Amino acid sequence: MLERHVFLIGMPGSGKSSLGRKVAANLKLPYVDTDRRIAEILSCGSTAEVFERYGEQGFRNAETNLLIQLTREDPCLVSTGGGTVLREENRTIMQNYGLILLVDRPLEQILKDIKLDDRRPNLVGKGLEDVEKLYNERIGIYRESADIVLDNSKGYYAGVAGLEKLLRLRFKFP
Repeated sequence: MLERHVFLIGMPGSGKSSLGRKVAANLKLPYVDTDRRIAEILSCGSTAEVFERYGEQGFRNAETNLLIQLTREDPCLVSTGGGTVLREENRTIMQNYGLILLVDRPLEQILKDIKLDDRRPNLVGKGLEDVEKLYNERIGIYRESADIVLDNSKGYYAGVAGLEKLLRLRFKFP
């Protein structure tokens, strides 16, 4: 069992959700994907619908409110949205209530794999140069915020194994 929340941060397309979901299942940990939870809470079918109805500011407020709500729940593995760390308040909440783990994937790999669809409302209708710009704007904040960095450059299965190993060592899982 986790003693504190583990917040996965990183770029869209870095692997936060896919790795988080799989490792939580493997270790039998509670798991929250903040984007999905926000869409559920607001009775929206997707993050894109949340952005449509409430705008980016409304979505960012919902992120902060969800982080506050999570502080009152049992510790879990949390995949955050790529922009969650942009608010200082969110970084403070995550620092005070958990371990912040950066899922770090090289920009070249993200550019090769990322789908610019409605799962990533900030990138809908934009090109790869916009993803690169976003990466350059955010990577410093991700690295400054992280307690631990997971290199996710070797593929999905290596990423799962790496995250699982980090959590087993940090929280003394069998």
